[in-house]
Amino acid sequence: MNGKTKETDRKNWHAMPVDEAFEKLGSSQEGLSEKDASERLETYGPNALEKGKKQGPVRRFLRQFHNVLIYVLLVAALVTFMLQEYVDSVVIFGVCIVNAVIGFIQEGKAEQSMEKIRNMLAPQATVLRGGRKTTIEAADIVPGDVVVLNAGDKVPADLRLFRTNDLQMEEAALTGESVPVSKNIYEVDEDTAMGDRSGMAFSGTLATYGQGRGVVVGTGTSTEIGRISAMLSEVESITTPLIRQITKFGHYLTVVILGFAALTFLFGIIARGYAPADMFFAAVGLAVAAIPEGLPAIMTITLAIGVQRMAKRNAIIRRLPAVETLGSVTTICSDKTGTLTKNEMTVQSLRTPDRRIDVTGTGYAPKGDFSIDEETIDIREYPTLEKMLRFGLVCNDAAVNEKDGQWALEGAPTEGALVTAAMKAGLDPDTENETLPREDSIPFSSDKKFMATLHSERNDQGGGRKIIILKGAPEKVLDRCSKQESDGGDAEFDREFWDKQGETIAKMGKRLLAIAAREVDGDKNDLDEKDVEDGFTLLGLFGIIDPPREEAISAAAVLIGECVSV
Repeated sequence: MNGKTKETDRKNWHAMPVDEAFEKLGSSQEGLSEKDASERLETYGPNALEKGKKQGPVRRFLRQFHNVLIYVLLVAALVTFMLQEYVDSVVIFGVCIVNAVIGFIQEGKAEQSMEKIRNMLAPQATVLRGGRKTTIEAADIVPGDVVVLNAGDKVPADLRLFRTNDLQMEEAALTGESVPVSKNIYEVDEDTAMGDRSGMAFSGTLATYGQGRGVVVGTGTSTEIGRISAMLSEVESITTPLIRQITKFGHYLTVVILGFAALTFLFGIIARGYAPADMFFAAVGLAVAAIPEGLPAIMTITLAIGVQRMAKRNAIIRRLPAVETLGSVTTICSDKTGTLTKNEMTVQSLRTPDRRIDVTGTGYAPKGDFSIDEETIDIREYPTLEKMLRFGLVCNDAAVNEKDGQWALEGAPTEGALVTAAMKAGLDPDTENETLPREDSIPFSSDKKFMATLHSERNDQGGGRKIIILKGAPEKVLDRCSKQESDGGDAEFDREFWDKQGETIAKMGKRLLAIAAREVDGDKNDLDEKDVEDGFTLLGLFGIIDPPREEAISAAAVLIGECVSV
């Protein structure tokens, strides 16, 4: 990497005003010219993660023989072959080959898994070249390019944002944060953690909402994901205690065997008068018999079994001996999102003015039931509950789709939770959006903390009414409500009741989301801030949680049990 790239790496772009960033990069909000971009591509190289130094298959296979006991076994195989003990020679040599094959296959699998991190980069991106939008290969992006982001786009390089419109980014791969984070154009302190650098968008992350533009400040290995890839490829090899003990044992054993063989050879000649040739063969036979041929194979197979068990739990172990360290672990420090939890927001409870409803099922698969006091219910018998789910479905920009038997989310996780809950109730997103077509919206923002949509409700005669649906943080929605809807009709709004209900749900570790609605004149076709100031009827609260992994629960139970026994 050249000096210019290293200088770029050292800058704290998140702490730098936008104008200064453009000046440092020699760019502008109109982007680079084709000529400048071409010159910079020659200087900085392609926007791709460098492949780590990879050993070829032959060298990786030969490395499996780099062990003191294997050296001794190979010598023993050679000696027994010279002594015409062909069966023994083949068996010993076979043990060495089996040991090498097991290690070779396992390390090959680990290498393939490590390579998958390269697929996190976006294949294409929209940039400004001379002020004009153009789609190029992500590998051709250079520092100073201006990238245009829309919802659903994967960020192709590290960006210093200079224009945002309710932009939200999914950064779980880098920061572990389960929900999208709002972005802006402002600089932050130099020592700010990555997850709080609101003026930056990082390579490999996803834009889930809104739009934005940013100037490229890092490409390839200069990006945050590139640094992670580089650290993985530069991990220093450390000999584990087991390998050190086996190596030490091999040295001692070799010295002892050779010593006893030499003493036997000398004793037979000097004390017993045997011929040197006869005693040589006897000493060699004794040495070969004393070598534990099965030890390397048993050790390799044992480690391989441990690696396979870890692989079933999605843990990649690059070298067989590394699995040994897990046997000495006493404390594991872990983040929550995606490790202890599934990173799949799920509605687990709903609260209407009349009752609390529990929801089963986790993740984005629309499989689950609704129950009251552990008795399954049909939501069609509860009008307020059904309306709450329907309005949460249409006042929504997320989609949940099935592909190859797996349900995947497109959009913000919290909104995806509402879509899944509605689908569990038998509501079809396409049908509901046709019944309540959206005419206008006020997008969610971190400042407002709510989203509002205007819908027209059609009836069989072609007429209908118009409804504004409001969903967001409880404190924002409740402030705008004057009534609450129950199955018996509208009632006076009870703020104290809802504050207590929200506190109860929050104490259960659930994230809260409130939803309300109000009718407006049939000739209204657009929304503004005045339309969402007051006059709403509250429908209820959603209790949403990122469910823990089943294995995390069982692991915690084991740990707690051990602590109690101690």
